[in-house]
Formats: sequence, structure tokens, C-alpha cells
Amino acid sequence: MIALNAIVTNVFSISIHERTDKLWTLSSLPGNESIDFEAPQFELNGELTKCRLLSVMSIYNPQEIAEGITEYQFEGTVETNALLKLRLIFRIAERSPVIRFRYELHSSVPQWMTKRAEQEQLVYTKVSLDQMPVAKEVRFSEFIEMVHSFCLSELPLAENDFNNKRKVMGPLIAASGTTSSFLLAYEHGSQVPDAFLQFELEEHRGVSLHAVKGNYLRDQILDLNNPFCTVWLQTAMVEGNEEQLAKEYRLFALRDFSLNTESRKPYIFYNTWNMQERSKHWHKGKFLDPMRQDRILDEIDAAHEMGIEVFVIDAGWFEKTGDWQVNRERFPDGLGAVKKRLDCYGMKLGLWFEPTSAALSSRMLERYKSSRMSRDGVLTPPRPVWETEDSCYMCLVSEYWEGFAEELIRVIGETGAAYLKWDWIAQYGCSDPNHWHGNESHSEEERSNRYAFLLGSYMSKVVDRVCEVCPEVIVDFDVTEGNRYVGLGFLSSGKYFLINNGPYYHNYDLPLDLNGGNGNIFFYPGQARGWITRTPLNLDKWLPSVLFLTHYYPDDLPAGNRLTSLASLMLGHNGIWGELTRVSSEGRAFIRLWLERYKQVRDSITISAPIVTGVVGGSPEIYEKINANNGEGIVSLFASSIGSYSYVTHHQVHKNYVASPGVRLTYTSEGHALIEFTVTEPGAGIVLFGVR
Repeated sequence: MIALNAIVTNVFSISIHERTDKLWTLSSLPGNESIDFEAPQFELNGELTKCRLLSVMSIYNPQEIAEGITEYQFEGTVETNALLKLRLIFRIAERSPVIRFRYELHSSVPQWMTKRAEQEQLVYTKVSLDQMPVAKEVRFSEFIEMVHSFCLSELPLAENDFNNKRKVMGPLIAASGTTSSFLLAYEHGSQVPDAFLQFELEEHRGVSLHAVKGNYLRDQILDLNNPFCTVWLQTAMVEGNEEQLAKEYRLFALRDFSLNTESRKPYIFYNTWNMQERSKHWHKGKFLDPMRQDRILDEIDAAHEMGIEVFVIDAGWFEKTGDWQVNRERFPDGLGAVKKRLDCYGMKLGLWFEPTSAALSSRMLERYKSSRMSRDGVLTPPRPVWETEDSCYMCLVSEYWEGFAEELIRVIGETGAAYLKWDWIAQYGCSDPNHWHGNESHSEEERSNRYAFLLGSYMSKVVDRVCEVCPEVIVDFDVTEGNRYVGLGFLSSGKYFLINNGPYYHNYDLPLDLNGGNGNIFFYPGQARGWITRTPLNLDKWLPSVLFLTHYYPDDLPAGNRLTSLASLMLGHNGIWGELTRVSSEGRAFIRLWLERYKQVRDSITISAPIVTGVVGGSPEIYEKINANNGEGIVSLFASSIGSYSYVTHHQVHKNYVASPGVRLTYTSEGHALIEFTVTEPGAGIVLFGVR
């Protein structure tokens, strides 16, 4: 057995092995603890092939693909099949212990990827956790019906789970030993329990990652022009416990996961959709009644008074889907006046899109007619899109993806938009045999699963193409409903729009409000809405909350709503919506004052892992996000019961601070803050440290 010392950094080394099932080893430095990664296994021409390698060598000089991020590639011949070469690709961020890696399988002559008994036989890798007695499955894509949102779930893995060979979806497995902790994850997205990949636990604490469905097609060709590329995988080993591992992973997700770095910045967003909802449900009009130039300009003025930085115009700014031309009846100069007003205030423009829709009369549909979605051989029927022309569903896993990307680049060039909100992209939808996810030789189910598997990668292809031309653009994928591509996959390119209104009446087995016609329970300002919107903040342990945009109401009433909204928003969700022009001038000034204070320390808040005391809706419910390096950050305090509460910060804090009414603070001799908080009605308090 020969080992190639492939990569050495300040915190780990990677060695690649020849002539053994052990393909490569990750070793921590300076502790020198290690994890071995077994070679991937494929089924080719009906035979299982374990990719033990011969003659491994570097095929390119390391390439810096972004500042501080380097890509390394190695290749070797497969021992049992000289026609095959396996390429190992590693992306290393010099400041992070988290590694992204994937494999490419090449063949010098045509071979076929087969499925024994119609089951996918791809095993991505296998590791042993025998030196790490504590392990858990970490889920980011479990849709919790109680809050109608994706939330974090951490599920411990017992010894019996390994002995009985349980299967778990992840997408992340975390494990800890005496001195170090380890993770293995995959970049894909789907809603638990609908697995496309899954971990299989084995005796002696083995963990292998298997393909389940959609990873490849039966008899998919493999040759020089058609290599097989795996999804990106992730791993890390750090000195310390799981808490330290989560902190390092969180920093990786914030700083080094995506090359589209604008999506990681903590801007303050406003979105018009709730104003449009109120037009429909409160004022008995239409969703698009407020979608006119004079009203939008007034809202922009109000947004500026509040300190908002990105103004997003939701559904209705366009004439029709597909072509995405500005509606000249509603905006006579094509958003020119809107952009001029935003530029005057130093604000960015955002626009809403349905990527998989094209109106019946659109040029896009005419050009990409063959890319219409179909199921069971029948084209999916057109349907209205928010009081605009009926539209057809389009398949992104086809040539249409490039047309949509070019259309977005055109819109950005013409309007100056810097933020794109993508809505209504379901995980499933197309089984057409003429697209890029199967043909007539594959079953309806196989084509449908392959579409669902590939959808996220094509979404990322669109985002990456757009950001290559327009690097200042942020793309936000709306996952406010279930059955969407949620996980780690899309975070390599953009971020998520997490919650709009939360649950509906039917989530709670309550009758629909037939008179009002609005099915949302938490459609109104108040303390209860915050209980819903803060619940997914548990994701912030592993994935920074800045990646999960959630909107809060600025309304003057009910009492306490505004401070609760701000105390929640500043934890990283960073969104406001509602009817801004109906907020009093005093209310706007209050919001601006606190947002300007927040902006002084938001980078420290964003980078800081949360420390949470209490439970959502309890008394007290406290969040501490303090940068340990400079003491800057926030403590947000919530209470549902009238009374007095106290809290001592875990971190030392900056001496300069501002606090909301009812909050008193003294410093301990060790530099921590002792906070006392009194509420005379349910509400919130804020302390910002480091504000000048």
C-alpha cells in the first residue's frame, strides 16, 4: 500500500492511498487523530466495482478559485478495470477545517451504469466512528407542521442503531470522541423522509453513504464525454466537542461555502408581499392593487425612513411570466423612477420570479416549447400566476435553464435589480422523456426521480451563471411551503426565504376563516407570530440565520409588537414587511434608530454562534450572540409572563451598550454583563454591545 501526502494545511492533512479499499485519510493537526474514507463503489455493466486505485497523481497545479479557497485534483486508474479513472476533487478554505470533496468517474470506452434489481448500487464512501462514542443525525430539511417551516432536528444515534443497521437521511452526521469531533455531510436537498441519499449505519460504528433514487439513470452511459460526477460531500475534524464542531461548520457556511458572497451579508430586507396580502384579505381588493408606481414610491420613502437596505417588489411588477418585462401600465417608465428613488437613498432593488413558469403568450414559451413539464405523457395544464396571465410549468432540467439564466441577466441589466426572490419551485414536477432526466427507455417513476434529484443542481447552475456576470446579485429561494429542495445543496449558491406567515388553519385542524378568506393563523402582528418565526432560529447552531430570511411586522399596534419584531429580526432573520406607509412617523423613527444601532454591530452578531436560554414562548426566552473577540453583539430577551428576570452573559462584553426600556445592566468583575429585565406586558428587550 502506498500513501500520497496530497494536502497539508495548518489544521489537517489528506493522504491518498493505492491498492486498498481505504481511498484517503483525513488527519487532524496537531492531534494526529484520523478518519479513513473508503473508496466509492459503482455498478458498471452489471458488476460491482470498488474504486481501489493505482498510480494516483495530481493532475493540475492547485487552483485558487476564490480568495483563500483552493481546489486540488488527483486521479488514479481503478485497479480492477484499467479503462476507468477516478478523479478526487477537494476544495479547501485556508481558514476552515471543513473540506468539500467529490468524485468523477471517467471511462476511455463506453460503459454503462446499471441497477441490480432496479436499486441504485452507488456507495459514495464509508467511515468508521469506532473512536467516537457519541453520534447524532443532524437534519436541516424536516418540515415541522406546527410552525409550517423547516427547522433543525438533532437525533442521537445509539449503539443499537448501528447494530441494527438503521438508515438515516441527515444530511449531516456528527460524532465526538474524547478530544475531537467529526462530521460527514452531503450537498443535496429534499424533505425528510423523502431520501435521495441516506446514511446506512453498520456494526462496529460504521457509517456509509448510499444513493437511494435519482442519483443516476439505468444504463446511463459512462465515457470520456460523459463522466459521472457525484454530488459534493463535506467533512471536518476539529479538536474539541460537538459545540466547537458546530461553530466551525457555521463559520464555513457563512464565509467559505459559497463563492457568491453577497448572499452572506446581513442586509435589511423589505418585501411588498404582505402589503399585497393585506390588500386582498384586509382591504377586500386584489393582490395587485398596490402594485403601481405611486404606491411603491411611497413605500420606498417609508422604507428609507426605517433604514431598510433592500426593497423587494414581489409578484405583479411584470407583465407576464417567462419574458419578465416590466408592466408598463403599473410602472410607466419600466421601474426607472423606482430605481432612481432607491439609488437616491442608497437602497438595492429586488424582484420576484417564478423560475419554472412561462406565460402562454410569452416568447420564452414559444422558444422553449419542448421544455414544458409533462407527467404521464400529458403536458401540465396552464394556471394563473397571481392575477396575471395563465402560465405553463417549465422544466429547469432541460435547455430552458440557460434561457432562464440569460433572461435574468437581461432583467438585471435593464432594471438594476440586485436581489432575486425565487418562488414556487416544487421538488417534483416533470417526467418528460425528451428532457435531460431520462428517456423513453426509463420508467415514468425513474424520470420523475431523476428530475427531482437534478433540480437543485440546475437551480445552482442558473444562480452561478447569473452571479458570474453580476457578482453583486443575491438569489433567495422561497421555501415557505414543504416539498421543496431544502438542505445543503442550494446554500452553495444562494440563501433561503424561510417563513412568510407560518401555519394555516388546516395545520391546526381548525376551520378555515371562510368569511375573511385568509387561511393564515399568524398573519397578524403580535407576540404569537414571534413564537412561530423564532422557532427555526435553532438552525443557527449549524447554519447562520442570515441564510434564512424571515420577515417581521413594523406595526405600531399591538403594543410591544415593534420591539419584539426588532429583537427577533436582529438575531439574523433581517426581514420586514407589511404596510410601511401606515406605520406612524414616530414608529418609523423608532425602527430606524434601532436598525442604525444594529448595523454598527451586525457583522459581529452574524459571525457569532447563538447561546439560547429558555424555550420559544417561555419566560424568559433569551438569545445571546456576542463576538468573543471584541465583545460586540446582542442579547435579545423575550417574556410572555409579566414580571422581572435576570441573565448573566456567557461572554465578556464591550463596555459601550444601548438597552431598550425596562432593561438594566451592570458589569461583573470578570467583564460579563448582568442584565435585569422587567416586563409589564408580554414583550421583548434588547441590549446591543459595542454601539458607539
